[in-house]
Amino acid sequence: MMLPPTWVRRLVIAPLVVVLAAVLLTTLPVWLLIALAASPFARGHLRLPRLAFLAIVYLAWDAAALVSLAVLWVASGCGWRIRTPAFQRAHYVLTGKFLQALFWVAKWSLHLSIDVVGTDPDTGMPGRPEIVVSRHAGPGDSFILIHALVNWFEREPRIVLKAALQWDPAVDVLLNRLPNRFISPGRPGVGDLEKAVGALADGLDHNDAFVIFPEGGNFTPRRRVRAIARLRDRGLVDMAVRAENLRNVLPPKPGGLLSAIDAAPDAGVIFVAHTGLDKMLTVTDVWRELPMDKQLVMRFWSVPPEEIPVGEAERIAWLYDWWARIDAWIDEHGPRPLPLSTDWTARRTSATSG
Repeated sequence: MMLPPTWVRRLVIAPLVVVLAAVLLTTLPVWLLIALAASPFARGHLRLPRLAFLAIVYLAWDAAALVSLAVLWVASGCGWRIRTPAFQRAHYVLTGKFLQALFWVAKWSLHLSIDVVGTDPDTGMPGRPEIVVSRHAGPGDSFILIHALVNWFEREPRIVLKAALQWDPAVDVLLNRLPNRFISPGRPGVGDLEKAVGALADGLDHNDAFVIFPEGGNFTPRRRVRAIARLRDRGLVDMAVRAENLRNVLPPKPGGLLSAIDAAPDAGVIFVAHTGLDKMLTVTDVWRELPMDKQLVMRFWSVPPEEIPVGEAERIAWLYDWWARIDAWIDEHGPRPLPLSTDWTARRTSATSG
């Protein structure tokens, strides 16, 4: 669905969210009673009341963030000083507070816990900028990663993320005020996109973390097959063969990461894997998994800048090596993946036998 113009998002959608949140929050007991009455018709663990509560709380969270952002806008002289260091820092502090509140609700209502293992961004090299390279899997993983960076490691993230996330008014306003980049994967202009990503990584300072998701989207078996087919169509047979060995992740798109490394040669690289939400690929999956009662495990690996290869081909091979390592770690720590019967080799064998 096409994203509405900025003025529609700011003057129509955002105020509607605030009004709707106020109405739903004041009538929350009514909606919970309705959901509770309908629960016998939905199997398992009071899912309807839980889902209704989460939806209303998230809407209220979004509205509260919008009101806070409006206060900051007025305090900055109606946007005059909004890009100054003091107000940029205020927005990062606000981000941390709201993410803390969101994950407190998630822990309480979904029985979700988060455990970080491995080398975090501060033990890699305190005071060094970092490029954070993360896998994509399931809803909410971006929020969880940014929560960890802001609240646990006191980093100020610059994020490359999908333009569609601007449908969320609070995300739209907040992240457009900070040095982030919204992109539309799959559209023309790859070269321009890589330049924009490189420009975003330029000038990282001691507490910055440049965040990028090289897969370009959440993992699904169908997306995996399409990504491998695109590599073959482009004549990148070696990369396609390596991608076929990845069972839990999509083949990474190296362009944005390589541009970021070139723009920030003094930055280290943090690779991030996580597991625990892997089964939640669709709305049906989310419904089935409620309540989650899960422990999300995040694994960090720190690579100092002197260990990053120099040449483009070497860096692409290095990225694929790390993606294979992340894939193996997910195999060891996550739910077993379903057989991917749509693999290139399986299709080729079937075609030959037919």
